Amino acid sequence: MDQFVYPATLTPDAQDGGFVVTFVDIPEAITQGDDVPEALHQAADCLEEAIAGRIRRRDDIPKPSPIQAGQYAVAVLAQTATKAALYLALRQRQLTQVELAARLQCDEKEVRRLLDPRHASKLSRLEAALALLGQQIVIGVHPGTPGSREEAQDIQGTVVSPARAFPQGKAKPQRSREAQV
Repeated sequence: MDQFVYPATLTPDAQDGGFVVTFVDIPEAITQGDDVPEALHQAADCLEEAIAGRIRRRDDIPKPSPIQAGQYAVAVLAQTATKAALYLALRQRQLTQVELAARLQCDEKEVRRLLDPRHASKLSRLEAALALLGQQIVIGVHPGTPGSREEAQDIQGTVVSPARAFPQGKAKPQRSREAQV
């Protein structure tokens, strides 16, 4: 089962303050934040963009390393994880978008949109495409992201995902979902 939850390392930035965030599996994903909650918010957004960029560039998407002590689990959005799973399944089976479109009995443009990380796709279509490739979507739900600095000190191992990890004081709801495919 592919999971799109990656370990993030937060390193204190002695020179500028705050934390630098890196991902061992996605070396181009580097960001920072003034405190742990902000750093995790930035990490989730950075990881989302890095995975989307790999899909657009047709680069490899590595499997996440196990979460080690002192690391944080950061997930991509469920839709991006599903699109990444579809992208990887196509690559693994060495199928073209045209071949998948023929199997789905749709236009090739629809398959391009299913693979486009910036296009909102219907879950049912992604599910159908993955089913044709022998894959099934499984969605897990985890406790929300912490809202305070004190809570953030104890969240190592808690799954953080984009648009759900907001620094304290932001008006948006805090939710966390792990996407597995």
